[in-house]
Amino acid sequence: MSKAPSDSPLFSEKRPKSPAKIKADKSEIFTPDYSHEQQLQAQGYKLIAGLDEVGRGPLAGPVVAACVILDPDNLPEGLDDSKRLTAAKRNRLFETIMEKAVAVTLCSLSARAIDESNILAASLLAMKRCVGALTVQPDYALIDGNKTPGGLPCPAMTLVKGDQRSLTIAAASIIAKVTRDKMLERAGLIHPAYGLEKHAGYGTAAHRQAIEEQGPVAGLHRYSFAPIKGRWTADK
Repeated sequence: MSKAPSDSPLFSEKRPKSPAKIKADKSEIFTPDYSHEQQLQAQGYKLIAGLDEVGRGPLAGPVVAACVILDPDNLPEGLDDSKRLTAAKRNRLFETIMEKAVAVTLCSLSARAIDESNILAASLLAMKRCVGALTVQPDYALIDGNKTPGGLPCPAMTLVKGDQRSLTIAAASIIAKVTRDKMLERAGLIHPAYGLEKHAGYGTAAHRQAIEEQGPVAGLHRYSFAPIKGRWTADK
C-alpha cells in the first residue's frame, strides 16, 4: 500500500461516456456506494481517486483536502459522508481507510493562504496538490462538488453531494475531516480562549464572542471572512 506524506506540496486521454458533471437535488438523501467507480472501471479506468475538502466555511484554521484510492476488493465497511458520522466512528474509519486504501494523500492550506487568494481557489489548489502527491498514478478522479481543479494529471468528474454518493469520495471526506479536527484541537491548546476544540473554527456564537473580546489571531483566523474582514488587519 502506498501512502504519500501529508506535507507533500503542490491523463492517453480517454473520454468517459459519463457526463463531466453529475448534479443532485439538494433535497435528496443518498447512501454512498461504489457504482460510479464500477462504471468507470468498466470503461477501462482502473485506479479511481476520490477527492474532497473540509473547512471552507470556518472563521479559523486551514482548508484540508484529501485524496484516496480504494482497493475495490477490500472496501472499508461503514463509509459515509463525514458530516453524518460521529467523531468516534470517523476516527475508527480513518484508521481503517489508512490500513486498506491503495493510496492516501493530504494537503492543507493555511488561513493566510486563504486570505491571499480566496477560499475556492485555496480549496481547488489543495485538491490539485493531493493528486500530484500520489505515489501511484490515478486513471480517473471523482471530485466532490461542482468545480474541477485545473491541471489535474488525469480525467475527472465532479459529483454534487459526492461524499454521500461515492465510497471513494466519502473516504476522502473522512480523512480530511479527522485530520482538520485534530489540527484545530492542537491549535486550541495554543489559543484556549477561542474554544477551537469544540467548534473546529466554525462561526459559532461562542467563537464570534471570543473574537469580539480577544480579537482575531494572525495566522489562525481568516481576515478575509466576515465579521473579521474590514475590522482587523493581520500582522505581517
